[in-house]
Amino acid sequence: MSTMETEPTPSPAAVPKPGQFRELLDMIKFEHTIFALPFALLAVLAASPVLPSWWTLGWIVAAMVGARTAAMTFNRLVDADLDAENPRTRDRALPAGRVSQNGARILLGASIVLFGFAAGMLGPLPWQLAPVALVIILGYSLCKRFTSFAHVVLGLALAGAPLGAWIAVSGRLDPPAWFLALGVLTWTAGFDVLYALQDEHFDRARGLRSIPARLGTRGALWVSRGLHLVALLSWATFNVRLGCHVFPWLAWLGVAMILTREHWVVRTGQLDRIDHVFFTLNSLVGPLFFLGHLIEWLLGPGLL
Repeated sequence: MSTMETEPTPSPAAVPKPGQFRELLDMIKFEHTIFALPFALLAVLAASPVLPSWWTLGWIVAAMVGARTAAMTFNRLVDADLDAENPRTRDRALPAGRVSQNGARILLGASIVLFGFAAGMLGPLPWQLAPVALVIILGYSLCKRFTSFAHVVLGLALAGAPLGAWIAVSGRLDPPAWFLALGVLTWTAGFDVLYALQDEHFDRARGLRSIPARLGTRGALWVSRGLHLVALLSWATFNVRLGCHVFPWLAWLGVAMILTREHWVVRTGQLDRIDHVFFTLNSLVGPLFFLGHLIEWLLGPGLL
């Protein structure tokens, strides 16, 4: 890791430590790429009657990984001071000193390059839209300083995954793509509102903006429920527009049950099981919805 050293006599905090790459991946919760990736793959299935080449699929995944890594790394960098003050986040890699600022900046730069290169390999339109996508996915990290709707901006960032994949495969955006993306946007915003409940008092004390800080726990719970209702309606419309049969609707029903379970767990505002809601249950939504569509795609409409 000595290649990360950029000065002849760097300070101890700037020297990458052994195992820092592993810490970097943990810092950005790399495994949570599963939140958006299934929706990008679902867009691939829906946008094309035939499976695109492995080349195209590989660059779609690369663009996804680059975009999310850039977004999360930038978030950790700009929030490092706030994370150090927040009892919930002070043990994160950057404020705790397990990752250096230099190491995080290198990861940020590399992920932006990966995203841009992958977008270019997917065609002229993805390349032209890449700067817009970067503004959204990086800009999210600054939004809570001036708007309570930062949750919606995060949703917009994740909604770019199916939109980008749809464009990469078909070169255009068909109406079902917008309903798929709207579902991702409102689903993401809804669970981010729930997650932000943990920082309601800290955000209010520091003048940071969020739905919980603005409306309190009860109001935030109702906003999250409304957003998830819109998500379910959007994905139902997506299924209708595609003329789906049994398996996508079974998957939709499963997603509805998962979201219902989420809101039942936090119905009283108690947050002792928020990790179960945010990480365990939400990690099932995308794969389940994708699986239902994948089964129908593999069987073919004539067999249903």
